[in-house]
Parts: sequence; structure tokens; C-alpha cells
Amino acid sequence: MKRFLSHSFLLQIAVSLLLVLLLFMNKSQGSPIRFAKYSFSVTTKVDALPPAIPPSSTQPQPFIPLLAPSPLIPFTNNSVPKLSGHCSLNFSAAQDIMTTTATDCWTSFAPYLANVVCCPQFDAMLVTLIGQSSKYSGVLALNTTHAHHCLSDVQKVLASQGANRDLKKICSVHPTNLTEASCPVVFVDEFESIVDTSRLLTACRKIDPVNECCDQVCQNAIHYAARKIALNDLSNSDGNHSLPWPTTRINDCKNIVLRWLANKLDPSTANSVFRGLSNCNLNRVCPLVLPNVTSVVKECGNLINNQTACCKAIKSYVSYLQEQSFVTNLQALKCATSLGKKLQQANVSKNVYNLCRISLKDFSLQESGCLLPSLPSNAVFDGTSGIGFICDLNDNIVAPWPTTSYSLPSSCNRTTKLPSLPTATSSQNGKNHTTVLLQTGFSGLFINTLVLPLLFTSILLPKRLL
Repeated sequence: MKRFLSHSFLLQIAVSLLLVLLLFMNKSQGSPIRFAKYSFSVTTKVDALPPAIPPSSTQPQPFIPLLAPSPLIPFTNNSVPKLSGHCSLNFSAAQDIMTTTATDCWTSFAPYLANVVCCPQFDAMLVTLIGQSSKYSGVLALNTTHAHHCLSDVQKVLASQGANRDLKKICSVHPTNLTEASCPVVFVDEFESIVDTSRLLTACRKIDPVNECCDQVCQNAIHYAARKIALNDLSNSDGNHSLPWPTTRINDCKNIVLRWLANKLDPSTANSVFRGLSNCNLNRVCPLVLPNVTSVVKECGNLINNQTACCKAIKSYVSYLQEQSFVTNLQALKCATSLGKKLQQANVSKNVYNLCRISLKDFSLQESGCLLPSLPSNAVFDGTSGIGFICDLNDNIVAPWPTTSYSLPSSCNRTTKLPSLPTATSSQNGKNHTTVLLQTGFSGLFINTLVLPLLFTSILLPKRLL
């Protein structure tokens, strides 16, 4: 018996050594080893940048970087949140949308996807929830007390599914956002007696996320309806619209209009419409904060005496921008133009973007570049790999240096052609993709990069986030 146990023990050691040997062999080959449903991959970084691809060329296929939570945090949290019991919103009516929101706003990564993915989805979900509940309540807003309870309950439900626990702060959402605010119309019946609902529904039942941003068919219908209910109880029927306060009221009434649309549309369609409308707004401006450019002007102003020093200065400046958030390809265009104008006004006349090879992707969060598509996109959940989202591979384009007559690029008329969405996902075309694991530690964020296998450049967050 002792001899048998000894052999068994030795056999276990041999198996363990074999596994370690296979892991090291896998490290040298850059391919994953799979045991049952778990996969073991190696940390690898490729320094070479992908080749430059002109906008007119055939569009390359996108990839989906995947972001997984800490091993200490399960992918799915089956805990049942303790709710207030004072919220009348019907969560089950928008269960799928809430799950999408939890994925888009996943734990520690929510602040970095806030502007492009998380907050637009969070806002759309809240509007949809209230609109769906109005089918039974007949009211398109919550009172202040219920708004506090409901916003708290929504956060608890989302957090139980893995979302960040502080979405109110990240997305600047307050209980008043769930009320009628200054809009005088809250009842569904009253709304439908004032507004041409047939016209509104026809314009917004289904929108083209690209053409809507240019033609503004649905947006104009929403504004018209909001203006009509905003002026409903004004005593000055002649409508002195020069007063500043009706603008605020009209904006508050737009929320009421959106909730009415959510009442008439199924949750999925409503959510899609609202995301499309929000993208029209977010793609119009650069979301990044551009700090003082003194350090760049010092090395790049007037005649550039030292090109190396100039490029080091501009790249250091851009590396600060990379710490802020992910941006879409159109937002990157706006940011590049805004920074170029700022540098020109500070006496930098040389095209430092071209001189120092500054690309559009350099304005996004990751060092090796990941611009999100200009159309609405969601993160996706994979039980094995983690949380992922689509990157636009047409981002290896030199940032445009503004000329004297150059204006901010428009999504409706732009010279640099960028796709609204990649042509296909990695899962659709069977290509391998890069996987990025996001983990949370006591000291902040740190990244493990897993490559499956080495066909694409690994994506890493800036070291200043580590």
C-alpha cells in the first residue's frame, strides 16, 4: 500500500511538471491551452504598429478586445439586491436592456467607457423604464420621493449584475432626471391630446443612426412636440420665445417626449432609437479635456530646432489625453482638430502631427489604439473570455492638421472617410482577436494581455493607470 501511494504521489508530481512544461511551451508559441472550459494564455506585448491603411482601401476587419473582471469577482453575480419597495418601475419589462446596461457599465471599466458606451446606455435604459411603466400608471414622470427610491433600486439591480456601483456620479444622473422637472405635462392622455402623436411616431419609430444625425427627422419631431407641451400652460399665448427660460423647459419636455415614445415602442426598439439620438450629440464634440500646451509650444513653436524634442513633447501631451477615456473615430477627428487649432493659436505653425506621426488612435485611451465606431455599440459578455467591445481598425490614419480655412469635421460632410461601423466582428469572420483582461486591485487598475494568437498588436492601458 505504501509503495502504491508513493507511486501515485510521484505520478501526481509528474503530471504537475508536465502541465508547467506545457504552459512554458505555450508561452513561447503564443497560443492558449484549454482545459475543460478554462483557458490559459500568456502575457505578450507586440511593439510593432499595424500598417497604415488609406481610407479608400478595403476596410480591414475589426477585432473585439475583451475585458474581464478580477478572478475574485464572478462574471455573474447571482445575489438578490435588497430593494426599497417604494419604486413602481417595472424592471422585468426592460430586463434585457438592464442586462445590456450592466455589461456596458462593467465595474472598474465604466469610467473609461462612460462617454461613448456606458452613460448613453444608462440614460436610454432609464427613459425606457419610465416609458414602459407609464403603460400602466399613465404618468410619464416620477415624483421626487419615488425618483430617489427608483434610482437607488436601479443602481442596486445593475450592481448585482456586475455594473459599477456609482453610476449616478459617473453619468451625472440625479433623481430630478426621473421627474418632470419644469415640464408642465406628465400624463399620457394629456400629452396625446396636445401633440400630433401620429407624426411623432412616424418620424421616430425607426431611425437611421447615420442619416438621422444629418437630416434630424426624429430630432425635429421631438423638438416640435416638446415645444408644444412646454408652451401649453403659458399665459402669453403669443409666445415670446426670446425669453431664456423656455429653453430649459423645452429640454425638460424632451425627456417627456422620449418617455412617451418608450411607451409606444417595444423596449428594444426604444433603446435603439435613444442610443442613436445620443450618438448624434456625442459625436459632435471632443469629450477630452485639452490642458495647457506650453510644454509643446516650447519645443515646437516657431522654427523647430530639435525635432526629437518636439516629438517627445507632443507625444507626452497626447499620452495625457490617452488617460481620459475611449473615444469614437469622429470624436478623435474633433479632438485632433481642436488641439491643432490650440497649438496654432500658440504659435506652432509646423504640422507636428505629420512630423511626429500622431494618428487618430493616439487620442483614445489605449497605447496601441482603439477607437470605437461612430455608430452606437455595446460591450458584449462572454462567459469564458469576459467583457469585450468592437474596435474600429480604420483608425491608423494620421491626425488632420487644420489649415487656415479648416473647420471642425462634420459627420455629414467629412473629407476623411471613416466607417460608421466595422464591416464584421471577429466572431463573424472567424479571425483571431486580442483579449485584454481588466482586473481590479487595491492599488488601482492593472492589465493582463492575452493574445489568441499573435495576429494583432496587444492592447494595453497607459502605465499611469497601473
